[in-house]
Amino acid sequence: MKRVTVFGATGSIGQNTLDLIARAPQEYQVVALTGGRNIAQLAADARRLGAELAVTAHDDLLGDLRAALAGSGVQAAAGQAALIEAAARPADWIMSAIVGAAGLAPGMEALRQGTTLALANKESLVTAGPLLMATAAAHGARILPVDSEHSAIFQALVGEDIAAVERIVITASGGAFRDWPLERLAAATLAEASCHPNWDMGQRITIDSASMFNKALEIIETREFFGVTPDQIEVIIHPESLVHALVGFRDGALMAHVGASDMRHAIGYALHWPERRDLPVARLDLAAIGTLNFRAPDPARYPALRLAGDVMRRGGLAGAVFNAAKERALDAFIAGRIGFMDMSGIVEDVLTHMSSDSGLIDAGITLDTVAHVDHLARVRADETMAARAR
Repeated sequence: MKRVTVFGATGSIGQNTLDLIARAPQEYQVVALTGGRNIAQLAADARRLGAELAVTAHDDLLGDLRAALAGSGVQAAAGQAALIEAAARPADWIMSAIVGAAGLAPGMEALRQGTTLALANKESLVTAGPLLMATAAAHGARILPVDSEHSAIFQALVGEDIAAVERIVITASGGAFRDWPLERLAAATLAEASCHPNWDMGQRITIDSASMFNKALEIIETREFFGVTPDQIEVIIHPESLVHALVGFRDGALMAHVGASDMRHAIGYALHWPERRDLPVARLDLAAIGTLNFRAPDPARYPALRLAGDVMRRGGLAGAVFNAAKERALDAFIAGRIGFMDMSGIVEDVLTHMSSDSGLIDAGITLDTVAHVDHLARVRADETMAARAR
């Protein structure tokens, strides 16, 4: 049996992963499941799948988790140290689907065990890509991409030489506001930003899709994972979200990955790699679809894409600054303290301010330096927002 652990089990990626595992219970032994504040879901899944361990990231919820697991035989634990311990438990395959920079340390610990890490936590590559890839190489571990776009690129490159790649084209739905008049965006509400036209995702990632900060992270992730240069990466708006990415080769050919808007495509590919297995996803009827549309993104509508280019050109710990500032700006938008279009301005201010300290940005990438810069960027973002509010 394949021993598996799922970090972020109560989120959308985690739930889709557990759906696939539950369809073949004879093939998997669930080592650990981790989650946040949805204790009822975490405990129910741990019981249903016979997990050895369930972990909540929040120390104050340990009592609730223990009560929910009473009599099940499933161990309960809480906090950051427990997450690291879960990552250190022997497993053949670990899904990293914790949202945000919090996913970096458990992912790193998993790689130190030499396991296969299915990476849905894009912030890990954005904040510490070189460190993550070097750790995998040093311990004989493997990282498999789970973002639909990066899984699509990975699949299009099977049997190909990366040196023959001319460009990589990442598609984007355009999010909730892709067809809104530009002048309306400043007044966009939280409820409006939280409704994705194509995908059923969590609130934070749905808002990131509307602002294209999600795609900005994916651009940086593409550079880190595949080792291409920033000018080889393109983004194109594709409202149907059926073509997930395209890889262009030096002979002019484009290889596209096409499939239904279902995250179980990418999760299943990583779960069963290097095999392909049957998956419970819709099969496309191309004649019924009829037309696929593509258009260039508007820089004024999606300034996050330009900022991603700035981050890649700056290098070093700029990705950690970018991600931390983005997370704080998103927190503020959700809390109603800033407007939708204010988020990019705050991130740009933090990047500009912290990039002026080259010694800080160019420090070696370690878990400690990433955490230090992450903290400073969040403080700077809060100061920027406080100054704007005055």
